[in-house]
Amino acid sequence: MTIAIAAAKAMSRHSHRRVASCETRVWKGHAVMKAELAAALVREQELLREKSELLQRQEMLAQEFEHRLVNGLQEIVSLLSLQSRAAPTIEAAAQLTIAAERVAAFGRVHRRLHLLDHQKSVEFKQYLRHLCDDLADLLFPQGAGRAVVVTGTTVKLPSELAIPLGFIVSELITNSSKHARGDITVRMARSATAQTVSVSDDGPGLPAKFSPASSTGLGMKIIQSLVKQIDGTLQFESGEHGCGTRVTVAFESPLCLEGRKVEPVL
Repeated sequence: MTIAIAAAKAMSRHSHRRVASCETRVWKGHAVMKAELAAALVREQELLREKSELLQRQEMLAQEFEHRLVNGLQEIVSLLSLQSRAAPTIEAAAQLTIAAERVAAFGRVHRRLHLLDHQKSVEFKQYLRHLCDDLADLLFPQGAGRAVVVTGTTVKLPSELAIPLGFIVSELITNSSKHARGDITVRMARSATAQTVSVSDDGPGLPAKFSPASSTGLGMKIIQSLVKQIDGTLQFESGEHGCGTRVTVAFESPLCLEGRKVEPVL
């Protein structure tokens, strides 16, 4: 009996030692894991800090570039204006004045396209009207008798949507100005679930086998990329009475876009 009790006590002590050993290993493993998690957290915080600093530097560089570009354009306008006053002939002075006005118009278009960078929303038809007036000054010679006409519904759009749409319309108008001879029309329309912006001209129309997907032009690639960015669709067709070209961009109604994030334009 005494031997049995002694054996039981020995087994109990051995069992306690095994449990204690297991607990020690568990605590050591827990300590190691805790240290690794703490180190990972420190690394993540460092990466986030570096990312924040990088974004701040990028923003600063973008602002510096914007500032230098605007100043450079103003200097060019001033130099051209000075040269026009010192030109030897009336014709030369007139051409220098036109060049100064075109550079100034380019500056206005640039500012207009980036006007929404720090706004949450915009009344888009009014914004388009100002943008198209600036584009007309840039693209059409004085006395050409041409204009970019904005018609259709009025709608307030979030800037995340209005910015890429502004670039799309700018690209389409620039392309139309190369082929059309009359006015270019920008029209806005909407339904309960969709909004459209179309650009129409009186040019020669599209080639018989035209396909946007097979186009190699940079402008068309930019347009397609921006349309994809806003989850829109792009449609090409003949204009009124089968004349010219109409390009229509369709996208979701602003009411359907609440709470949805659209990538910014870089």
